[in-house]
Amino acid sequence: IKKQQQDVLGFLEANKIEFEEKDIAANEENRKWMRENVPEDSRPASGNPLPPRLFNDSRYLGDYEAFFEARENNAVYAFLGLTAPPGSKVGVHISPSKL
Repeated sequence: IKKQQQDVLGFLEANKIEFEEKDIAANEENRKWMRENVPEDSRPASGNPLPPRLFNDSRYLGDYEAFFEARENNAVYAFLGLTAPPGSKVGVHISPSKL
């Protein structure tokens, strides 16, 4: 979990994307907020959702796997719901369907 959190934070910092980090380990209010705002279909079959989870304000964006996939496809700004800075790649990668 810590490595995934560092990966997300490192990317956001390197790209000068403003963010607010919420510690759910030391703050019960943050933990409760995350549990309430992760959609039912994005929760694990048992237990509570684990970090990192990404939100744009209170809109749930996804977990680390969704972030990683967006980053691999050069679509992080779209994933985060942000306008990409000039000169950056914004394209969304679409895999051709297998016939």
